[in-house]
Amino acid sequence: MIHTLTLNPALDKTVVIQQFQIDTVNRIDSLRLDPGGKGINVSKVIQKMGGTSRATALLGGSTGQLIRKMLEQQGIDVDCIEIDGQTRTNLKIIDPIQKTNTDINEPGSSLSEEQASAVFSHFVKQLRTDDIIVLAGSVPAGVEPDIYARYIEAGKLIGAKVFLDADGDLFARGVQAQPYLLKPNRDELSRFVGHKLESIEEVKAASCMLLAGGIRKIVVSLGGQGALYVTKEVCLYAPALSVPVGSTVGAGDSVVAALALAEERDLPCEEALRLAVATSAANVMCSGTQAADLDQVKTLLPQVRCYPV
Repeated sequence: MIHTLTLNPALDKTVVIQQFQIDTVNRIDSLRLDPGGKGINVSKVIQKMGGTSRATALLGGSTGQLIRKMLEQQGIDVDCIEIDGQTRTNLKIIDPIQKTNTDINEPGSSLSEEQASAVFSHFVKQLRTDDIIVLAGSVPAGVEPDIYARYIEAGKLIGAKVFLDADGDLFARGVQAQPYLLKPNRDELSRFVGHKLESIEEVKAASCMLLAGGIRKIVVSLGGQGALYVTKEVCLYAPALSVPVGSTVGAGDSVVAALALAEERDLPCEEALRLAVATSAANVMCSGTQAADLDQVKTLLPQVRCYPV
């Protein structure tokens, strides 16, 4: 089973504003609401791709209940952990004229160490050997930066495969725990190594350094350049597809979802990378953080090319 964990979910409000300007009145052309947070986004894509997952999320207040209801309506198995306070709402502003995407994210509710430990115990009790665990996104205030490292260590003891998609201290501490698969983007990996990674060769070198520590697979999102898939045996590069952009929010989550499905289905590295790039492109074409239909992914899949690096 694939488990996604979202410790800091959100209701994503996506608005389209033509010629968005600061310090003045802007009028909204269209608006949509989506359940969000990186782990939840992964579960939404998995469901659209014909897979199944259990989405564990900390949800509070009327906003949390709305998110739960929306996910259940989409056919997603929701493991709701109720918390005090109101689940945050994040605003995404898309300007199709200036071709900009602006995110305004709320911090979310805080979580005490005692509550964090209770969530940890609840989640770990569900895990079984060969499960796939997706740890993704930010965490509530009050949670220690080693939280994902603890989940990684627990998952490994059970025999599960842990995927990590995080940033900053969460990423750094998680790397030390050696997850099965790491999915940074180029900027996140650059911040970790302490200098900007310009070329694909530099990204490959940084990835190989992390593989030496015990991580099995690293997939680096390169934005408009595509993605790099690195193991000790292979290094593959797939250029991005040129598609009309609806919203870039959640593109990286789509990559993680495709990789989780590929792992569950035991697909070879090249097929996994091609699926990840096609899924990301299909989701970029959607508005807000909605997930693309499987038919759209299948249409794009033959266009993806992979090259050894």
